Parts: sequence; C-alpha cells; structure tokens
Amino acid sequence: MTHSILRFVFILFLVIKPLSAAANNTILILGDSLSAAYGLKQEQGWVQLLQDKYDAEQSNIKLINASISGETTGGALRRVDALLAQYQPTHVLIELGANDGLRGFPVSKLQANLTELIKKSQAANATSALMEIYIPPNYGPRYSKMFTDSFTQVSKNTNAYLMDFFVLKVAGQNDLMQNDNLHPNKTAQPILRDEMYNTIKLWLNKD
Repeated sequence: MTHSILRFVFILFLVIKPLSAAANNTILILGDSLSAAYGLKQEQGWVQLLQDKYDAEQSNIKLINASISGETTGGALRRVDALLAQYQPTHVLIELGANDGLRGFPVSKLQANLTELIKKSQAANATSALMEIYIPPNYGPRYSKMFTDSFTQVSKNTNAYLMDFFVLKVAGQNDLMQNDNLHPNKTAQPILRDEMYNTIKLWLNKD
C-alpha cells in the first residue's frame, strides 16, 4: 500500500513539475499606431503575426495588445492602472512617445510620463521594456536629439530594458510604407514581426 502511494506521488510530481516550471510570459504592449495595425486589419499587424508565430511554436508567451492609434504617453498613463489590474502581465513593453513628439510636447513631460508608466508597471511586479523612438528631422536637430535621448535617460534611471526602434528597418522604403510615409504597410509587417521576435527573445532571456 505504501509503495503504491509513493509511486503515485512520484508520477504526480513528474506530471506537475514541468507545468509549474514553465510559467507563462504575458506581455502587455502599450503602443500607438505602429503597434495598433493602423490602416490594416488587426490580423495583418505585427503583434498578431508574432502571436501566431508563438502559437505555432507552442510558446508560453501571450501578447496583450493595448495599443491605440494616436496614443500619447499621457493617454497611456490614464489607462495603465486598469490594464495592469485586468491582465496582470509579467512584462510590459512601452512603444510610445511618437505622438508626443509630433505634437511638440515638452521633453520633460515625455520623460516624466514614461518614468511613471515604468514605475507603475514595476510596482505591479512586471518587468518593463522601453522602445527608443525617433521623430522626423523637420522638428529640428535640437528637439529631435533631446527627444530621442530621453529614452536612454529614462531607461537608465528606471532600469528598464531599452529596445531599438523597430521601424528603422523599413522606414524610408516606399514599397514598405503606407502613403503617409509614417506607417509601415502590410508587406512590412512580417519584417517587423521578425525584428520583434528577436528583440523580445533577448529581453526575456535577460530576466
């Protein structure tokens, strides 16, 4: 009888241990139109394409796309508490700032909002990543440099993981951009998916 019980416990241990060892990675994406599939169907955007890739690999990564076209850091700050409570992510990826820059918002406000987004995520026990953002050069070299440098500064001050701007691989290529020359088109989305697949892998492996 004792031998049977021990054998049952041993088998149960073998079954349960792999499941508990593979904790899910739930990544909340706070982004703007670049991640919200602007001008495209949702299933054509890089986020859904990446989730499809994870699913095909039977990966334990779940993407929650909370991106909104036109979103600013201030707008995300008003939503983040509810999103963190609803999804309880293990990771938060912040792809924001472009609309702040395009509207000429003060760099100091951009930095303050990004810092607060990261602190709120960290307080919810989520690991944070911040994507570096570039804006068109017509805003002047001084503002453009101050704007882009903000992401490195915030990353250092908050210990958030800094990601390279993922659109750089397709920006400026007419066959990969929509008519506004700001948003990647359908053809560019698999390129962005592959870029983010590698970037997120590096981020998760750093944990």
